[in-house]
Amino acid sequence: MSQPQFVPDQPVKSSHYASPPKRDRSWQADRPGDVFASGQPDGALVGSQGPDQGFALTVARRLESELHLKAGEHQADVTAGCVAVALKRASAFGRAPTVHDVRCAFAIFGYTTPNPDAELVALRGELFEEVAHPHHYAERRAIADAVPAEFLHRPHTRILEDASSWRSVLAAVVD
Repeated sequence: MSQPQFVPDQPVKSSHYASPPKRDRSWQADRPGDVFASGQPDGALVGSQGPDQGFALTVARRLESELHLKAGEHQADVTAGCVAVALKRASAFGRAPTVHDVRCAFAIFGYTTPNPDAELVALRGELFEEVAHPHHYAERRAIADAVPAEFLHRPHTRILEDASSWRSVLAAVVD
């Protein structure tokens, strides 16, 4: 097949990407949209920032078969509340959530125990009621805030061991 008349015989040399010359100073977060200069925002209802936070939902759904819910508890509420705690733990370490973060969050509230303390079941019934609904974000944040950051900084094996002493962990909401 012959080449059409309007196609040039010699294609134009395309310019390849070349990086700009070396900068004489380091990069600074000085644009209005850069939050790194002053750090991440902090305050009420801001949450816990971190990378790839949606992965915590994937992990939580994979662990659903291991959970022990009582009558009146809904999986969506349990997942929403515990994922908030898992994200708080992950962001405290400056990383994306892992299976250990989610497993620890479920253990703190006794969802991994077949027969948790009746008082804990009553407490989590109050805390977790309807938190999966988007309009209950403040209640979901209250669940995450109920678990002290110092406790979440422990290794996951210690958190899983100490989860049975839930009264000392959730002292702020038990009183």
